[in-house]
Amino acid sequence: MAQRLQFPLRMSFKLIAFAPQFLVADAHSRPVAYVRQKLFKLKEAITVFTNEKQDQQLYQIKADRIIDFSPLYHFTDSQGIALGGIKRHGVRSMWRAGFDVLDNGVTLFSINEKSVMTRFLDGLFGQLPLIGLLSGYLFHPAYQVKRPDGTLVAELTKQPALFEGLFTAEQMAPVNEREEQQLLLALMTVLLLERMRG
Repeated sequence: MAQRLQFPLRMSFKLIAFAPQFLVADAHSRPVAYVRQKLFKLKEAITVFTNEKQDQQLYQIKADRIIDFSPLYHFTDSQGIALGGIKRHGVRSMWRAGFDVLDNGVTLFSINEKSVMTRFLDGLFGQLPLIGLLSGYLFHPAYQVKRPDGTLVAELTKQPALFEGLFTAEQMAPVNEREEQQLLLALMTVLLLERMRG
């Protein structure tokens, strides 16, 4: 990544698309990353490009195993250099989505959903005919990124939208350049894994 990110970031994707994909733009509406997830692969593979033209690859995000309850997703840059990864909390994720962002086996950040009630209501209303169509406009999941000492680093929040998924990522505390890359990759992974929510 050539320059540091300008927060808040805006992450938007179409709810109806053959392959999951979304665009990340910075505070000045400049494209930061374009994410496209490969379909029909036994192991999940996510390619991150600089923009929608997909002419320059920035990162790869790959699951470490075939479909599993809590795989580890490895981050690498365009040169294949490892940048850590993210792992979903297993059974706890049924009640509140949770993830650990790792670097060489050490937890850098934890990402947790703020409200169990929002998850419950979103899941409940999302199953109802007709009313379920409005759940994307009524319920707005939010995810907090914290360091192991409890410092709030960033927050990812769903914005009201009916026909697209729209999230905003706000930075709350400073991070170094490597952590910034890891944070961006982690938030994009969370968004892809949780995209059908809210």
